[in-house]
Amino acid sequence: MRNGQVASLAQALVWPVQAWLLAALLADLMAGTGALPVWGVAGGFVALGVLRAGLERIAQAQLSALAEARIGAARAEIVSAEAAAAAPSALGGPGALAALMAEKLEALRPYLMRYRPARLRATVVPLLILAIAVSQSWAVALIFVMAGPLIPVFMALVGWAAKEASARQMVEIGDLSDLLVDRLSALADLRLIGAGGPVVSGFAASSEGLRARTMAVLRIAFLSSTVLELFAALGVAMVAVWTGFHLLGVIGWGTWGGVLSPAAGIWLLLLAPEFFQPLRDLAAAWHDKAAAEAVEAELADWRAEARPALMRGGDAGAPMGPVALRGVVARGIALPDIEVAPGESVAITGPSGAGKTTLLRVLAGLERPSAGEVRVGGRPLPEVIDGWRAGLGWMPQAPHFLDRSLRYNVGFGAEVPDDVVARAQLAEVLAALPRGALTVLGERGAGLSGGEARRVTLARALMAGRGALLADEPTADLDPATAEAVAGALLGFAQAGGSLIVATHDAGLAARLDRVVTLGAAT
Repeated sequence: MRNGQVASLAQALVWPVQAWLLAALLADLMAGTGALPVWGVAGGFVALGVLRAGLERIAQAQLSALAEARIGAARAEIVSAEAAAAAPSALGGPGALAALMAEKLEALRPYLMRYRPARLRATVVPLLILAIAVSQSWAVALIFVMAGPLIPVFMALVGWAAKEASARQMVEIGDLSDLLVDRLSALADLRLIGAGGPVVSGFAASSEGLRARTMAVLRIAFLSSTVLELFAALGVAMVAVWTGFHLLGVIGWGTWGGVLSPAAGIWLLLLAPEFFQPLRDLAAAWHDKAAAEAVEAELADWRAEARPALMRGGDAGAPMGPVALRGVVARGIALPDIEVAPGESVAITGPSGAGKTTLLRVLAGLERPSAGEVRVGGRPLPEVIDGWRAGLGWMPQAPHFLDRSLRYNVGFGAEVPDDVVARAQLAEVLAALPRGALTVLGERGAGLSGGEARRVTLARALMAGRGALLADEPTADLDPATAEAVAGALLGFAQAGGSLIVATHDAGLAARLDRVVTLGAAT
């Protein structure tokens, strides 16, 4: 980042030299002395212009590359941290995190590419031009001293309001993104119950709130630009008026005792806009700073979150023996001590909120208990977690898919055996799809009914589950025929020697399993 800022500063420092060449040439042409080689001076001016353009291009290339690297690193950090976290972020749901990675982090780009180089130029260039002005005219130096500080003063005053408005806007963006993801995930259900009107009205209200926040930020940005442009224009005009009247002989004061030469006067006129330009650039980029600080604060809050990590590591070999819970407490719920041997099937029943899904997540290593332990084959789960997961089938209550083919969603690249297709009764599903197993599924299983989606998740669980299978409400909302097919496949898994643990409200399914463990009411 430093090299890009230095290159940006260097190109700005070339202009005083260019301005001197141009001023000397114009003064010589007006005097008609012919003391300067016109083409030589013009060639030097053009050469410096080419140098300045080259330095600017180098600066932009380096600043762009470094900004891209920083934003990319932040996105990679978020993805890796969220993939390893066992609990959701307090920042929000998937929509808020997606907005942070895709939209909010982009606010760092103009800050890194415009504000920081502008800050360095504003620190150096005005002081250099002020020193040049002092050497030629105390009047011009006084104008610079009086008008210059007004720009950063008003910039700071406006910046406080801009920072608060930008922070509110960033929060609104995250909330709206979360709302969008939530509504899209339930779009089919919302259409079925005729809730389209209220949903649209809610979106309209949220969008109007975001529009109001955005316009508030833009009003502040335009106000600051107008005020700062006014001061810069007045400063340049005052320099032009004094210089013109002094060269015409109307004003005799303002220099250090002598008469300002035409070359020096033209030089000061050419330098006056450049005295204010770095300050104007800094003011224009001040909103970028406010937006970036709001994003950095959100990132800092996200990094400060203390969340449990998913269990990883341990022996890669599949553990043999029973899986057991001993004194486990998770999410404030005391779970019963249970032990499930290979080939045994257990139903977990109880009212909603009693902890059935939590129990399955603890067994799968997706959630760490606050007390107690899980043991597999007589060993603590963390010691064998990789091997345990490698042989574990997972059938969640709500089917989720990758935006890939059905075959990939079942086997993750591996061929799906015919016996898995038969046990999950997928043949009819494959025959009904336009491209069979190669049909691409959306994340919500587009083209599949609820029962068909449940069969695909069952096939995936059977494909992965060599030692154990955890199923969460596998027959919920299914027609009797599909529910019987799913139940039969699960029982067949246990009869083949696998450990089967099913969380269910289905009394008929629970009665067909070896044991029933009933959890108490929610606390």
